[in-house]
Amino acid sequence: MTNSVEDLVEAQAIFVIGSNTTVAHPVIGYRIKKAVREHGAKLIVADPRRIPLVEVADLWLPLRPGTNVALLNAMMQVILEEGLADRAFIESRTEGFEEFAALLPACTPEWAAPITGVPAKDIRRAARLYAGADRAAICYTMGITQHASGTDNVLALANLAMLTGNIGKRGAGVNPLRGQNNVQGACDMGALPNYYTAYQKVDDPNARAKFEAAWGVKLPSNPGLTLGEMIKGAAAGTVRALYVMGENPLVTDPDIGHVRRAFDQLDFLVVQDIFLTETASRADVVLPAASFAEKNGTFTNTERRVQRVHVAKCPPGKAQVDWRIIAALSGALGYPMLHSSTAAIMEEIRRLTPSYANITYQRLESVGLHWSSAGPGHPGTPILHTKEFTRGRGLFSPVRFRPPVEEPDAEYPLVLTTGRSLWQYHSGSMTRRAPGLEQLAPRCWLEINPGDAGRLGIRDGDAVTVASRRGTVASTARVTGTIKPGVVFMPFHYAEAAANELTNSAVDPVAKIPELKACAVRVAKRAAG
Repeated sequence: MTNSVEDLVEAQAIFVIGSNTTVAHPVIGYRIKKAVREHGAKLIVADPRRIPLVEVADLWLPLRPGTNVALLNAMMQVILEEGLADRAFIESRTEGFEEFAALLPACTPEWAAPITGVPAKDIRRAARLYAGADRAAICYTMGITQHASGTDNVLALANLAMLTGNIGKRGAGVNPLRGQNNVQGACDMGALPNYYTAYQKVDDPNARAKFEAAWGVKLPSNPGLTLGEMIKGAAAGTVRALYVMGENPLVTDPDIGHVRRAFDQLDFLVVQDIFLTETASRADVVLPAASFAEKNGTFTNTERRVQRVHVAKCPPGKAQVDWRIIAALSGALGYPMLHSSTAAIMEEIRRLTPSYANITYQRLESVGLHWSSAGPGHPGTPILHTKEFTRGRGLFSPVRFRPPVEEPDAEYPLVLTTGRSLWQYHSGSMTRRAPGLEQLAPRCWLEINPGDAGRLGIRDGDAVTVASRRGTVASTARVTGTIKPGVVFMPFHYAEAAANELTNSAVDPVAKIPELKACAVRVAKRAAG
């Protein structure tokens, strides 16, 4: 997030796109509702489902899955045409504007309406609400990123924020809401195939030399594999072993049938986790790990706030904290990791990671700190890019609409999109062991519009099958007007009815993120019993 969760209440307009915020991020959802109800913020929600946040919104844009760029370009066409752009910000803080602007005249709301399914008048109204505010914030999640056009979607949102000068001030910004509790921290620490810590590039000789000196080893100059590339490598026989930590790809990855077959080709699978998940049950070796309550260290949350965590109880049985397992394994492979504690690891992080340079355990005992925190006594940076961008000037990126890789046809006439339930989390490895939560949401369901259900002879509560080109799952119909015609929705938490048996493993060419939010399916009533 460029801004903090706290200053969302200062926004005069909030644009939520690709995020079922009150379900996936309830605390932030509460902040958004507070901004609307107590501070008069105008709320725009773009989502193919009538999510709970729509109830307090000024405008709902029920776009078709995978049409985000068309919607955003049309909004920006209106902003330019009606003189709502922040010309002073554009001239003083950005570059590439002319090439970007040349793309927009053809992207009218009338052009976008048949693509997105959103009426042209509503696109115009959304543009005016967002651009007419002095402070406008954008919030998005995986409804934006989990597309083959995910990078373009994010670039288009950055364009929108720069076009209106909504960067570098309170109540504004571009705010991706992270999907798990330490995703931001994991990325900051280099848990990506192309970066060391703080996004220092693996193929940068200067960055590489710094880490080689610190670790006393020669490091490869080529980036590693993404998760999807590892799975493909396993299927092809070029990846022979996998070490999986705290992840359950046999529920959460797209096209699970392909993932299952790839895992069958491995020579060796190691899983480090706190429960025997669907993935761990297939492992050659399971390393029992410690939960969040059994660890010392730090977590970095969605707003870049680094927070200290302390052991609340000892790990059970033979379970160990992650860093001790990793260090022991490294030592057994011939590279001793001689850290004595998490405090010692934090000192190494500070030495090698510019944005964490002044974040110490001592400071974190009293308050969490937003990175960057680079100088002595620096209070942290709740708002990024207040004076300049990391690259100096912000770069406008002309992005053109590209449809989803797989669109509906006569054989598979509906678009499936996936997401979360309020009562379950991710692959359910923790929440489905909680009796109270399991009672609230014990099984998978399929949301389908009444018009589509009527044509298929499906009633609310009927048993149904959902099929794609990759697999078939059984579910229960939930007939509801909260989802637009032509689109169906399933949560992905349930291994016994895994939505990701159906989803498409096509990826964004830049970020390599799979297109989990749009694939073609057919639905049929299933005979009872």
